[in-house]
Amino acid sequence: MSAGALLGDIAGVGRDHLRGGYSRHVFEPAELELREWFTEQAALRGLEVETDANGNLWAWWGQPGPDALVTGSHLDSVPGGGAFDGPLGVVSALAAVDLLRARGVTPGRPIALVVFAEEEGGRFGVPCLGSRLLTGAIDVDMARGLTDAEGTTFADAAASAGLDPARLGTDPAVLGRIGRFVELHVEQGKGLIHQDAPVALGSTVIAHGRWRFSFSGQGNHAGATLLSDRRDPMLPAAAVVGAARRVAAAWPEARATVGRLVPKPGGTNVIASTVDLWLDARVPGSGATPAMVAEIAEAAREATGQEGCSVTVTEESCSDDVVFDRVLRDEFDRVLGGVPALPTGAGHDAAILAAHVPTAMLYVRNPTGISHAPEEFAEAADVERGAAALADVLENSAI
Repeated sequence: MSAGALLGDIAGVGRDHLRGGYSRHVFEPAELELREWFTEQAALRGLEVETDANGNLWAWWGQPGPDALVTGSHLDSVPGGGAFDGPLGVVSALAAVDLLRARGVTPGRPIALVVFAEEEGGRFGVPCLGSRLLTGAIDVDMARGLTDAEGTTFADAAASAGLDPARLGTDPAVLGRIGRFVELHVEQGKGLIHQDAPVALGSTVIAHGRWRFSFSGQGNHAGATLLSDRRDPMLPAAAVVGAARRVAAAWPEARATVGRLVPKPGGTNVIASTVDLWLDARVPGSGATPAMVAEIAEAAREATGQEGCSVTVTEESCSDDVVFDRVLRDEFDRVLGGVPALPTGAGHDAAILAAHVPTAMLYVRNPTGISHAPEEFAEAADVERGAAALADVLENSAI
């Protein structure tokens, strides 16, 4: 079955009629439906499916064991995301198995297709949570205590999905089975548009992280409270939105984004008592991202003091620059006959695994250059070229 047909098979799952695009969040109905769909597709191919202690799905071609060749991505999305981010890597993995079998390939090593849990952090706020837990890149007690917008903890959500919260965390046995990992993903930028190429290999992922700014003031009546009597946490929160852009502009190749801001109680005629906002920050270079965030945090404290409010800043995740395995990249480049090598500012599970196993990425051209939005796109022909390229590198690694 082609990758495009497989994408079409899930096109109706998790549509967000309010935001547009898709909202598929970990352990919620749409994402659970996609997990069931993946399990069924794997079974149709005779692949043995298992769920690890952290909620990641593994479908095995051959006996599970060490030095496995692993590919896959994720099925969850950001709120109102596109159709390709995550699912393209999963359907391409399934399609690559079909292509290899059509070629008569008999793998000389185990092959696994993986679906990582909560890659986007769309429900619990921490990206690549399934791979971070697997590799020990996040404190497990912190992960258990993460809450969604409704106050449900990750531990409770995991339990509702049939997992044992006590078993969450580093899993050396599962990690030790991975010999090589390659993740295919839709490109989240315009590099391939400019290079007129349908497929590229990943070179680097720039450092990035997420910080929560929690402002406290005094809730009050919007009409009865004079401006001089207010301690409104919305003002320093708004100042941080502007400071993020201003500070980032002074750092080479930096990105800083406030995409989520939650005032409480949230009434139109109510001065907020608290405001939480989340800063996504990305700067190339070891240690540069926290340094830039420190400047933004200082601006937050200054604005908070002027309004008579208080603020706490909490790091929720932070990763340094990642350079993908050069030996693997050179090998795959030869297999594919020479393709562009692209850096990216987007994070991936592959970037988490890269510290532990030889890891590579393939990107498929996105003619809009837009991602994390409904306009995200890949041409049908490029989708099939990507699946074929994935099959080529898997075949080269499997024999």
